Amino acid sequence: METDDVSVREQLFHNRVRETIICVFLFTCLYMVSYLILTHFKKTAEFVTDDIEDATVNKIALWLCTFTLSVAVCAVLLLPISILSNEVLLTFPQSYYMQWLNGSLIHGLWNLVFLFSNLSLVFLMPFAYFFTESEGFAGSRKGVMARVYEAVVLLLLLALLVLGIVWVASALLHDNIARKSLYDLWEYYLPYLYSGISLFGVLLLLLCTPFGLSRMFSVTGSLLVKPRLLEDVEDILSCTTFEEDSLSRKLNCGSKTSCWVKLNMERMKKEYQIVRSKRIALEMRRKASPWQRNLGYPLAMLVLLALTVMCVLMVCFNVLELLLDETAMPRGMEDPHLGMASFSMFGSLGAAVQVVLILYLMVSSVVGFYSSPLFTGLLPRAQDTNLTQIIANCVSLLILSSALPVFSRTIGITRFDLLGDFGRYNWLGNFYIVFLYNMLFAGLTSASLIKTVTWAVQRELIRAFGLHRLPLTVSRSTVPFRLLLASGLSKIQ
Repeated sequence: METDDVSVREQLFHNRVRETIICVFLFTCLYMVSYLILTHFKKTAEFVTDDIEDATVNKIALWLCTFTLSVAVCAVLLLPISILSNEVLLTFPQSYYMQWLNGSLIHGLWNLVFLFSNLSLVFLMPFAYFFTESEGFAGSRKGVMARVYEAVVLLLLLALLVLGIVWVASALLHDNIARKSLYDLWEYYLPYLYSGISLFGVLLLLLCTPFGLSRMFSVTGSLLVKPRLLEDVEDILSCTTFEEDSLSRKLNCGSKTSCWVKLNMERMKKEYQIVRSKRIALEMRRKASPWQRNLGYPLAMLVLLALTVMCVLMVCFNVLELLLDETAMPRGMEDPHLGMASFSMFGSLGAAVQVVLILYLMVSSVVGFYSSPLFTGLLPRAQDTNLTQIIANCVSLLILSSALPVFSRTIGITRFDLLGDFGRYNWLGNFYIVFLYNMLFAGLTSASLIKTVTWAVQRELIRAFGLHRLPLTVSRSTVPFRLLLASGLSKIQ
């Protein structure tokens, strides 16, 4: 009997060591990738300065931002890793080399992501911001530690303020629980605070994702070579090159003239950059192969359209399930029971589609976030993003990514229930909130998709028939159809 107990303890010990090694290896890889991303966008002048103290503070803040971005990427990969692990165990149920991929490992990853997300949002990112802005208390010795003391004091004051707000909110909504849990900080208030942050993230995804799904067509189109109907690329390229040379000569002459107005110089520089980018795009279109020019762009647009329509159909199907079946409501579970059954009715193919849709929704939400007028200023620029902007970007991405599992389960993209503390959110059990959320997402996405497709077709037809060259005082809707047809036939000839 004692031998059996020892073997069980050894097995548990080896499992724990193996899971720890896997988690550390995964997070180390994500940390290195995140560090490379941030170093690509950071402003080098802030880290290579004569002031060693500022450089040290900025490096520490950058390490904290790298940690936060790694947690955000891991939160994005939670659902895909969980779904794919279940399908792998279903495909190879007796494989000895796949036994490490179990429910305990996946459950541990969810708990770690929840813990590190709380840690980053509540402590690390506020500390990083206060640390970079602090200068030390008046009368104290200057140095890194003086700035640490000031940042810690400011962080404690902010924590007291936030916890007071959370206590008031919980007292208003759950009076008895709030009084009993006044000193239960770790078990009640931090999850309650994170539940509110997650709700804000889910609402932000509701606004950004439909807009991002419509913006994905234009963003993808800017990266590919567009086919142009009835367009002579050589003629337009020669005109653009002539215009670029003319602006270049004017700029050179203006720089040598003492009476040149600076405002005109700035305006002409912007015009020169626009014409230059247009010329580069035309050269790319001319050098592109017929397959790339005529097949790549339409195929990419069809793929994006299919993914978007599939998301809308799955949300509509989830609305029907919410009305007919209570199990469609998002909820938490203690044990994922991997390898028992597929989380998709279409088997492994359906699970692969779910993974693609989850990643597509995350990319679309990021595109929509940075395309919205409120957050356009946060868009990072290569080698020209200051540390404050990096901190704001890391916080925003962490809020979006940590809400992604709840968002995907709420709109019915996957049937994989939430693990750990992700399933403890109070608002998840409210049928009216979940139902209204699904209806709003389906309506906003459908409206954005219809508007994007109709405007894109209209824009391409206007460009194809040369109506974009008309003066603004002429209404394009008043152009006779005979003139439009004659213009098109003359270009074909």
